[in-house]
Parts: sequence; structure tokens; C-alpha cells
Amino acid sequence: MTDWLKSSWRNKPRVQMPDYTDAAALNAVEAQLSKYPPLVFAGEARKLRDELGKAARGEAFLLQGGDCAESFEQFSADGIRDTFRVMLQMAMVLTYGAKVPVIKVGRMAGQFAKPRSAPTETVNGVELPSYRGDIINDLAFTPESRIPDPAKMLQAYTQAAATLNLIRAFSSGGFADMHRVHAWTLGFTDGPEAERYREMASRIQDSIDFMAAAGIDQATSHEFSTVDFYTSHESLLLEYEEALTRQDSTSGRWLAGSGHLIWIGDRTRQPDGAHVEYCRGVMNPIGLKCGPSMTSDDLKRLMATLNPNNEAGRLTLISRFGAGSVGDHLPRLIKTVEEEGANVVWVCDPMHGNTIKSSSGYKTRPFDSVLREVREFFEVHSSEGTIPGGVHFEMTGQDVTECTGGVHAVTDDTLSDRYHTACDPRLNASQSLELAFLVAEELTSRRQDGQTRAAV
Repeated sequence: MTDWLKSSWRNKPRVQMPDYTDAAALNAVEAQLSKYPPLVFAGEARKLRDELGKAARGEAFLLQGGDCAESFEQFSADGIRDTFRVMLQMAMVLTYGAKVPVIKVGRMAGQFAKPRSAPTETVNGVELPSYRGDIINDLAFTPESRIPDPAKMLQAYTQAAATLNLIRAFSSGGFADMHRVHAWTLGFTDGPEAERYREMASRIQDSIDFMAAAGIDQATSHEFSTVDFYTSHESLLLEYEEALTRQDSTSGRWLAGSGHLIWIGDRTRQPDGAHVEYCRGVMNPIGLKCGPSMTSDDLKRLMATLNPNNEAGRLTLISRFGAGSVGDHLPRLIKTVEEEGANVVWVCDPMHGNTIKSSSGYKTRPFDSVLREVREFFEVHSSEGTIPGGVHFEMTGQDVTECTGGVHAVTDDTLSDRYHTACDPRLNASQSLELAFLVAEELTSRRQDGQTRAAV
């Protein structure tokens, strides 16, 4: 790509990005970051792109999940372990339902910056700049805390590197062993509230027992004790992204070295904007959030800009409409993609369109609304004859109380018990695994319907 430089975005309109007051400090941080090793590598990004290409064809399924916004203060090995663990559990359940490999991508090791609906917020008559994530400013409501600090990018890099180091160890060090993961899942289905999921858990156990009896797990133990796990985040703070951009020595193409998959948010997807300009030039798989305001013309332009060669696995369209609205928007976008003959992975984000304020004053997301949007996503794809390629959740492995509902029901009155998010509400470990069982049921039903139609 001869018309692109990693700094080309600086010549485009920018939104949702901070205005740093100390240019010298910013330049020093960018110079320092540009000398650091990339967090991910080109071969990993290529492998993820190939796997996402399979998801576009229905030969794999994407599970993308993790924190709304990673926190410096709450950073811990236990937190990483718990989220990784519940994602492995979810992936096992989804693999059984879909009968295809599940691609595991965490919103981890880079999800530090957040777009905001307003540039400022007011508390008790005091107006200050909005909190934009720990990589930019601080959550504390003081004038000093809300000043963008470029040095926070260095702390974000250090935390991301430590996170990736632990994830890679977990992925290959025995923690991801299939038998261990399923034992955790069986613990969830032991309770009376989860009785409806016990039958599927038992069928998974039967499959594992059969493989063991046939000697399959011993013969290919590596396949059953290690996993590929990728990282992703919203490519929002472009100074950070540019500083970690590296040229791949094998292909000569540019790599966003901050994460395997980066996505463009619904607020930053202007076809002529800075974020699209940056993402079009890197070789990583790119996600594109599609909300109700996405027009067919904009989608056509964005697909042509971000994936001009129509590479399979390059572009993932992440729909986020809200429960009850999927049928109003998704069919027209599917029609646009089909008319263009575009290769895309269709993914459902049922979180961002279902945020409400509870009666207790907390921002929350009802579990039933999240599930309803997922079901509507599958229903539309079934009626359109297209492939639902994955799901995208804001979730944590911790026992938080941020979203209402689920088998261990969180209520409006109990939201305050363990409401720890710095930004948007997340599904807790129990709700995440329950959702995986429910999505697996959808995948199983869809597969059986497809087999019935094929037989007829």
C-alpha cells in the first residue's frame, strides 16, 4: 500500500481522542514506545485472519469477550486467570453446540481507552472532562485526574505485556486442559438453578469419555491441553497505536503491534476519519462496530476502504442494535454485503444496545435483553440464509453484580453489592457461562434445521 503511512491518520479529522496539553511529554512517550517490542506478531495476526475466514464460511465460530475497560487499579493475575478460565468454559460449550472450532479472542491486553457520549460530565454542579480510560486520564472526579497524561501509555504497555505473558503461559502450561475446563463447567451445572443445562454438560462429558476410551486424548494430548488465544481492543488512542506499529519483515506489510485484532467503534467509523485511515493500512484483522445509524452507503465505503482486496477473515462486522431492533437494521446491512459480494464475519454484540439505568441508579444491562438480541441475530441470519459467525460480550470472570438477571439472579437491589466496573456493566462468570449454554442451544438448533432442510 503505497498511499499509506502509519502517521497518515494525523491528516484526517479525529474524534473521541484527547487533546494533550504537554506536546513535549507526548512526543517523548511516543518516541519511547516506538523502541519497545511489539506486543503481538505478524504470524499470529495472519493465523487469526485465516481462522476468521473459516468463521465467515461457517467452519468456525468467534467468541470475543472481556472487560469493558481494563483498569490499572484492578489489574491482577487472579483477574486475568478468572476471565481466561470462563472464556475457556464458554468456548467448550459453544464448540459442542456449533460442532466447529471456537476462536477465542479476549478484550484484553489493550482495552484501556473508551469513547464517551459526551466530552464532559457534571456532578453536583461541577463540570469536568469525561473519564476516557486509564490509558488517558483517571476516574477520580477532580480537575487534576481528568487531565490527559501521555505517560499513562507506558503503564498501559507494561500491563498489556504482563497480561499477554500470563495468557501465553496459561494457554500452553496445562491450565487449558480440556478435562480441567469441563470439570469447572460441571461445577456450574450442579446447582438446582442450572438444571436445564445439565443435560448438555452430560453430553459433553460423554464425548470426552468416548475420546478417552478410544485413546484419542492420549494420542493427541497437545491438542487437548493447549489453546490458541488472541487479544483485541478498540483502536481508539491512535498515538499509542502508531507508536507500536511495525513493518513485517516477511511480507513488508504493516502490523498494529498492540493487539491481534483491533476494531473501530460505532462513534469513530467515519469513512474519511482518522481511525478508518489508520486501520486501513495495517494487516491485522479489523472489526467494525455497526449500530443503528450505519447506512448502506457508509458500509459500502467502509468495506471498500478497509478490505479492498476482499480478503476472507480481514473484516468482522460487529452488530449492536439493541433487543427488539435487530430486525429493523441487520437485514438491510446483510443485503448490502450480499450485493457487494463482500467477505465478512457477522458477529453479534448484544451489550452496547441494551444499557439502561436501573431503579437504584446504576447503569446496567438486563440479561434477558442481552439474550433476546442474540436470538434475534440468529433469527435474522436464518431467514436471510447467511452465517452468524460469532458473539462479542463485555464480561469478567469475577463475581460482580453489574448486569441484572441470570440463574443466580442479580436484582436492582443487589447491583451495589459488587459493582466494580470503571465504565460499562459486564456479565459475571455465572451469567457468561449461562449465556454460552443458551447460544450453544441456538447453534445446535440451527445446525439441526440445516440438516433437516438438506435431507428434504
